[in-house]
Amino acid sequence: MKKQPPRPRVREVEGFLEMLQAERGASKNTLAAYGADLDNLLSFLARRRQGPLNADSEGLRAYLKSLDYVGMTPRTVARRLSVMRQFFRFLLAERQREDDPASALDSPKLGRPLPKVMSRAEVDKLIDAAKELRDGGRMATLLEILYGTGLRVSELVTLPLIAVERDPGVLVVRGKGDKERLVPLSDPARRAIAAWLQVRPGLLAEGEKSRFLFPSRGKEGHLTRQRFAQLLKEAALRAGIDPARVSPHVLRHAFASHLLEGGADLRSVQLMLGHADIATTQIYTHVLDEKLRSLVQDKHPLAKRRKASGRPVDRTPPSGDT
Repeated sequence: MKKQPPRPRVREVEGFLEMLQAERGASKNTLAAYGADLDNLLSFLARRRQGPLNADSEGLRAYLKSLDYVGMTPRTVARRLSVMRQFFRFLLAERQREDDPASALDSPKLGRPLPKVMSRAEVDKLIDAAKELRDGGRMATLLEILYGTGLRVSELVTLPLIAVERDPGVLVVRGKGDKERLVPLSDPARRAIAAWLQVRPGLLAEGEKSRFLFPSRGKEGHLTRQRFAQLLKEAALRAGIDPARVSPHVLRHAFASHLLEGGADLRSVQLMLGHADIATTQIYTHVLDEKLRSLVQDKHPLAKRRKASGRPVDRTPPSGDT
């Protein structure tokens, strides 16, 4: 059976995506995700004889309920609602609508999941396992950079060769929204890069050149995010770590959490991670809560006295204290 060509997008969605790209510097992945979410929404609305310009709050609520019915997680529903709200605000700002039917919608209740974090010992085991691979040190170099800088995986695999050719102390990283930031390079990462640069030319075909630090013969020209994630799972198995606990983003979490454990200030970590809002970075402070509670329970003089006596310590303040 002949495959049907994809249905063309309505002009309102095309205009919204063009705005995201031109004004907000949205990446190709973001544009594809937003477009797919809006295509799904408009397909649903079409069955109710509604479209971007005449959709009402009732139709949008029915769409959100349909997502619950098919078992989507609250986080996924919240993401689609966010896209929906941005889309209808855009139509209102462009005077294509006189109202915003998404403004009256309630957000689904979300728990705040703490990021998964690996211990320092586990990261060391992972990097040691990567060093045993017969890949010229590529995977070990990738892990040293990722754990030493906290780069996003898309930033890591697309690192240009020119960024590291002169043994820099910092990386100039082009991140979300095409914004540049400076990230210090650790000594282990610099040593790994230097060793990789000695091996890298021999892995290219004769006369072949690549502008990427981690080149590939695929159409992208560089190691893909998907392939790196796959190699990371294999390294985790070799290290004796559950692969389900390991991902590129988990190593980014480890970078941030271990820095904060070592005394780094939140603002510095925010700048290195490239977070636009410090509230995004603050989630890492919650990872430390349990460790700090344990520290107080084990090290505080009152806690030691309580353990020695076997009785709880009375912390009721004297009368008149505030």
